[in-house]
Amino acid sequence: MAQHLVSPLDAAFDAVTGGWRPVTEAFRASDAGRRLIGFVDGRVAAGAKVFPPEPLRALALTPLESVRVVILGQDPYHGVGQAEGFAFSVPLGVKPPPSLRNLFKEYQRDLGLPPPASPSLRPWAQRGVLLLNTTLTVEEGRPASHAKQGWEALTDALIDAVVDGAKPVAFLLWGAHAQARAARVLAAGRGHAVWRANHPSPLAALRPPAPFIGCGHFSAAARFLADTGEAFDWRLEPAAHSPGDFSSRL
Repeated sequence: MAQHLVSPLDAAFDAVTGGWRPVTEAFRASDAGRRLIGFVDGRVAAGAKVFPPEPLRALALTPLESVRVVILGQDPYHGVGQAEGFAFSVPLGVKPPPSLRNLFKEYQRDLGLPPPASPSLRPWAQRGVLLLNTTLTVEEGRPASHAKQGWEALTDALIDAVVDGAKPVAFLLWGAHAQARAARVLAAGRGHAVWRANHPSPLAALRPPAPFIGCGHFSAAARFLADTGEAFDWRLEPAAHSPGDFSSRL
């Protein structure tokens, strides 16, 4: 598979199925959707390397009906081979970026689990964790290069679709971009739970007022879901060595 986007963005929308499709099709037909598709395809035609190769992969891995947890990121990783199409995750064999290393530190601290064998969060996505960035494409070496081009309208609509669902969902909102969506979740009054903390990036993970390291969001979300009758297991396959701080082996 190519490491960057090569097909027209319409092809990614064509592949969306299930409960997400009415949301993505409404966006694609809108003026904002057509502008975004024109922008992204134009950048690819101009020679820009746009990541990830499958911008809507998070929707394929986590059907709307299966969403139990939402973790919001900002935009995809902008290094070659890093972005998988769902937030924070990188493929097996890729060194975890600093934000993902801190995510795993809190995973170990909060849940008392050993370090995971793989930096990919695909098992979470397949288990009902929607790993959604607020912007779904980025150019190589240019963080936030596709912000404010229209993706945010789509991702807000996707969040609204989750909020309107029948079952309570745990929203883990890390950093200002994610926390800006808290009001639309809470205003719905549908029994969803929201936890907020700083972004897991090294610049914020330990800073007040809401440090990411020590936030306890994984265990809190598991307790919330258990109380609603939806047991959730955060465990990832452990590494084949003695448990320790994830950062010590990078």
